[in-house]
Amino acid sequence: MSDFFNSGWSLYVAGITVVSLIFCLVVLIVASRRKVMADDNTTGHVWDEDLQELNNPLPRWWAGLFLVTIAFAVIYLVLYPGLGSNKGALNWTSTGQHSNEMDKARAQMAPLYAKFVAQSAEDLAKDPQAMAIGERLFANNCAQCHGADARGSKGFPNLTDDDWLHGGTLDKIKETITLGRVGNMPPMAAAVGTPEDVKNVAQYVLSLSGSPHNEVAAQLGKPKFVVCAACHGPDGKGMQAVGSANLTDKIWLHGYGEQAIINMINNGKVNVMPSQAARLSPEQIHVLGAYVWSLSHRTTVASR
Repeated sequence: MSDFFNSGWSLYVAGITVVSLIFCLVVLIVASRRKVMADDNTTGHVWDEDLQELNNPLPRWWAGLFLVTIAFAVIYLVLYPGLGSNKGALNWTSTGQHSNEMDKARAQMAPLYAKFVAQSAEDLAKDPQAMAIGERLFANNCAQCHGADARGSKGFPNLTDDDWLHGGTLDKIKETITLGRVGNMPPMAAAVGTPEDVKNVAQYVLSLSGSPHNEVAAQLGKPKFVVCAACHGPDGKGMQAVGSANLTDKIWLHGYGEQAIINMINNGKVNVMPSQAARLSPEQIHVLGAYVWSLSHRTTVASR
């Protein structure tokens, strides 16, 4: 049924296109055969007392240009897609053209990237040309979420600090860019207990980073934190193997304060970073990864 429906729409679009061309041709032929009227060559319409509409036939050059336009349209529809789902004699697609252009661009850039592939993050971070390329790749592919300054915002990690959910080595950064990431914290309220228990756990989480908190409530929430420790660790420092957040620092990806933590416990959170493998070549990802690495190692790079 779906194929038939799609085929029906294809025929409808093709039919409308063909009928439109035929209609234009018929109108042109009819208009070109109009003869000059025998008397005063006007249509009888008069404006502003003395402005009359003449009934002259179309100029030959105008009619010829119109015919050329219709002929061009017919040739175009034969060669290129335009009649519904018909692909055209050249079998051209915008996707195919884009892919070919990208392949040509990558081939042209290959010699430039070749000298960067074997270099470490430290070496690339000191190479102005590599960093200029990395900065442009970041602006085109990453800044939309992480910001032009890479400092992120609520829900989007800051790439200029040294806090990494999955690890901050060049290999880990490249892995993240290539494969993407899905961060999933399930709702935990039912496992924690009552709303009061959830509030106490939130106070305990605040205490882990030395943030202002209610000490009594935090101590009550500590035993309940055991359900969180499976991912965040018994000390709350998180585990990069699973991408769980470190709760002992003062970096809050999804908001700070008791209510923000309660919302996380009650509702959970799913964060997605899409894979960039289809957009970037391995060589580009290597340079981009080094650029991202350099953002959190400014002091290290400057001292070398």
